[in-house]
Amino acid sequence: MAEAPATHGRYRLMRLSRRFEETMHEQHGAGNVPGPLHLSIGQEAVAVGACWSLRRTDAVLSTHRGHHHCLAKGASPERLMAELLGRSTGYSRGRGGSMHIAVPAIGLLGTNGIVGGGLPIAAGAAFGMQTQRRDDVTVCFFGEGATGAGTFGEALNIAALWRLPLVFVCENNQYVELTSQDVHVAGEIWRRGESHGIPGARVDGNDVDAMSDAMAGAVARARTGEGPTLLEGLTYRWFGHYAGDRAAYRSEEEVSEWRSRDPVLRARATLPADVADRLDAEVEDEIAAALAYAQESPVATADSLAADHYAAA
Repeated sequence: MAEAPATHGRYRLMRLSRRFEETMHEQHGAGNVPGPLHLSIGQEAVAVGACWSLRRTDAVLSTHRGHHHCLAKGASPERLMAELLGRSTGYSRGRGGSMHIAVPAIGLLGTNGIVGGGLPIAAGAAFGMQTQRRDDVTVCFFGEGATGAGTFGEALNIAALWRLPLVFVCENNQYVELTSQDVHVAGEIWRRGESHGIPGARVDGNDVDAMSDAMAGAVARARTGEGPTLLEGLTYRWFGHYAGDRAAYRSEEEVSEWRSRDPVLRARATLPADVADRLDAEVEDEIAAALAYAQESPVATADSLAADHYAAA
């Protein structure tokens, strides 16, 4: 059987991310998700496009809004959903929630509840790869709000100085928590690396093919020892900062305009209708199975809280 085109695979991953989060939104509304939930609906193309060129051994650092990064890097929907529902079969045994997920076996070094918190870890991971003379790459996702953190400038500097195999991916969804980037972020983010000699580009973050193409070049540079790249994917989060945030700080016209640029529908439009329908059906079955797995899994209990925190004496 001939291998399916990349457009099929990228669309399927985007659709999987969308349906995963829609399902989690419903579960949160029903009171089944303990802790906060940050949705990335509307931003799927950045994650899928950025991860498409990566190997299993490449590393990814994510954010508090990272379900789509996890799925794009190869995380299991079943175990990810179990984690969000506080079940012991989750990646963090139901103790971490959506902001504390790590799957080292697939190169996912962690989501992070601290804004900009993944940047220094990414620099360290890339340095480790370089020291071990591996041709693997580290990718660090962060939002536009993180560009105001000291860790951003520090990571850019050390990555440029040591020519680390690191790709910085700013997922610019227009809002720094509850504040428009217009009153929070100065200048053009994609050009922040110029003073360090780091090339950059702004990409249509709602176009998965454009994001994939830009990332392929950045990853190739990193693998061959040419150093870091800074990409800014311009996108939009459809919902508030967290589930339950009514996002009254945004106009209906703005939200409607960005929803009309739906990255999932844009990708679907590039496929034959029968192919898209088949992929949609596969995703529905996968999400239903993942939810059943999570709901049938044991709830995490208090007596497991200290597990995995300490090494054996």
